[in-house]
Amino acid sequence: MRRREVIGLLIGAGVTGPRIAYAQQRGSVRRIAFLTGYSQDDPELKLRLAAFWQRLEKRGWSQGRNVEFIARFTSGSIDKYAPLAKELVASHPDVVLAQTTQVVAAIQRETQSIPIVFVNVSDPIGSGFVTNLAHPDRNLTGVLLYEAGIVGKWLAMLKEIAPRMERAAFIANPQTSPYNYFLRAAEVAAQPLAIKIVPSPVKTVADIKSAISSFAATPNGGLLLPPDSMTIANRDLVTGLAAEYKLPAVYPFHYFVAAGGLMYYGTDQDEIFRLAAAYVDRILRGDKPADLPVQAPTKFETVINLKTAKAAGLTVPPGLIVAADEVIE
Repeated sequence: MRRREVIGLLIGAGVTGPRIAYAQQRGSVRRIAFLTGYSQDDPELKLRLAAFWQRLEKRGWSQGRNVEFIARFTSGSIDKYAPLAKELVASHPDVVLAQTTQVVAAIQRETQSIPIVFVNVSDPIGSGFVTNLAHPDRNLTGVLLYEAGIVGKWLAMLKEIAPRMERAAFIANPQTSPYNYFLRAAEVAAQPLAIKIVPSPVKTVADIKSAISSFAATPNGGLLLPPDSMTIANRDLVTGLAAEYKLPAVYPFHYFVAAGGLMYYGTDQDEIFRLAAAYVDRILRGDKPADLPVQAPTKFETVINLKTAKAAGLTVPPGLIVAADEVIE
């Protein structure tokens, strides 16, 4: 089934509604619950779910025939995590697919027995989800998003495109991201590049506006954004402010660049959801999360927006362009 057809199926079945239930009766139908930090109408989330269902379809699982899918969306609002996690666990799913660190934590607080497969989690050991990547030893397993060392690559890209850069604002919400995990790595990686990391925690839209505008008052700065559901939900605002103040920025996901951001280096999100689908399939067939090692993504990509670079007065080095998997002109 092609991606467009899968997206049409999801939309037609009401994937963006507050509750999704495809099966008419339980019987032999298995139940998959899904909780995400994204909004219900996020176009990127629809693509990720399309990839997820493509893999499950290939493995014999079909909505309306042998699978019931129940989804909740938090839209980056931390107040929604706990009640929606409780609601999903109360529906007694066979497995939970959980997206983002704080969402997984909310589900974990509600159950130590229902299998959980996580995506968009970068520090599962530090977050207390698993005791060991090779042998999770609990009811959770999944696919890593990023290891902390990736911030070194992000900072190197910033320095390459803006050699005079001396400061980098580290922008994310500590309540919706593994903030300190990436911040510590950024401070270490920044030293040999002669970059000062400026911690810029944000919790509201007003915080994002204030943090970027005040940071931009001093020259030779850039923006570093770790994965965070709040900045994801407000990516048009973030990329717009970066453009307004002509700040070079590196982003954790492709769609920031598609929205006008400067550059991105990171994992293939479709592949992560396909890997997660394979684990959901194995759990539905009887495997235990404790026996399924946490997987690390192997496919990475670089995207450069030359139009944004030109508007900011930046010259993209030829080497960076050659290394890019996609160049937006």
